[in-house]
Amino acid sequence: MAQKYNIWQDLTKYKDIDEDEILAKLTPEELEELEAEFDPDNSLLPPSERQKNQTNKEATGPFDRQHLLEYLERKAKDEKDREERVPYESGKKRGKVWKPKDEPKPVVQDDGDVILGEDWESALGNATEDELVELAAVLGLHSMLNQVQYEASISNKKVSDIDEEAGKFAGVAKYAAAKKLPMEPPNDTDVDKSVQQAKDNDPALKDLNLNNIKNIPIPPLKELAASLKSNTNLEKLSMANTRLTDAVVLELAEALKENNTLKVLNLESNFISGAGIKALMDTVSKNTSLLELRLANQRAVLGNKVEMEIAKALEENKALLKFGLAFEQAGPRSRAHDAILRNNELHRKRRVGIEDDEAEK
Repeated sequence: MAQKYNIWQDLTKYKDIDEDEILAKLTPEELEELEAEFDPDNSLLPPSERQKNQTNKEATGPFDRQHLLEYLERKAKDEKDREERVPYESGKKRGKVWKPKDEPKPVVQDDGDVILGEDWESALGNATEDELVELAAVLGLHSMLNQVQYEASISNKKVSDIDEEAGKFAGVAKYAAAKKLPMEPPNDTDVDKSVQQAKDNDPALKDLNLNNIKNIPIPPLKELAASLKSNTNLEKLSMANTRLTDAVVLELAEALKENNTLKVLNLESNFISGAGIKALMDTVSKNTSLLELRLANQRAVLGNKVEMEIAKALEENKALLKFGLAFEQAGPRSRAHDAILRNNELHRKRRVGIEDDEAEK
C-alpha cells in the first residue's frame, strides 16, 4: 500500500528560523513594502490598524456618521424629481388602453364537434386525404405523418406522386432504394496558366476556382498569393480543400495589405493553424474591399484565445458581409455574429444613400 504523503514533512526545516533576525537584515524600503502587503486576518481590528494608509491626502476632519446621514437625507429632499412627459392626474389613465381583438370563437356542439365556420367546413369537407396530409405537414403535425409524407412535405411534392399508398394517414412507409448520383467532375483548372495570368494581371481572370485540386505544390500557391499585391482584376479566389498551409496564408495576409480588388476569398477545408488564421485576420481587420471570407473546417483546433482574436478583428472590420467559421465558444461566436450584422446594416444604409457618419450610428 502506498505511503500517505505528509504535507508537513517539507516544512520542518523552517521550524527553527528566527523571524526577528530576518527582519533586522531588511532595509527600510523592504520593510515598508512588506508592511504595505501585510494584512492580518483579524476582522476585530479597525482598517486603520490592519493596513497602513496608502494615500497622501490630509484628513478633512473626524468622521461623523450622523452628519453624513443628515446630509444625504437633506440632498435627497432638495433634489427635484424628473419631470414626466405627461403630468400625472389622479384617476386618469395615460397612454393607450390595450383591448383584445374580437375574434369569433369556435362553436362547440353538444356532441363535441367543433363548428369552424362555413368556409372552413366547406374546404375541409371537400378535401381529399392527400390534401389533408399536406395540410398536416404545413401545420407541423409531424407526429401524424410517416417518413415518406414528411420527406414529401420538405421537398414540396405531393405524396401521391411518390407513393400512392404511403400518401394516406394510415399508409406505411416503404423501403426506397437510394438513388446513385453521378460523381462530381474533377476540377480541370490549369493551375500554372492561372498563376501566370494572376501575375500578369490578366483582365480576363476575374474568378479563379482551385477547389479540390490536392496535388498543387506549395511554391505556385505562394506565387499566386504574392501576385495579389499588384493584381487589380481578380475579384474571387477559391482554394478550398487544396491542402493549403500557413506558408501560403502568410503570403495572402501580406498581399491583402495592398490589394483593394479581391471581394471573395474561400480557404475552407485546409491545414491552416490558429497562428495562420490570426495573421490573416489581423490584415482583414484593416481591409476595406473583402466582402466574403470562408475559413471553416481547418485541421487545427483554434481554441478560445484565437477565436477571441478573430471576433476582435471582425469588430474592427467595417466591410466584411459574410464570414464562414464554426466557433466553439459562445462568447466569440456572439461577437462575430453581431459584427457581421452591423456590417450588413452599414452596407444597406450606404446603398440607400445614407452618409458614412450617419450609417455607423
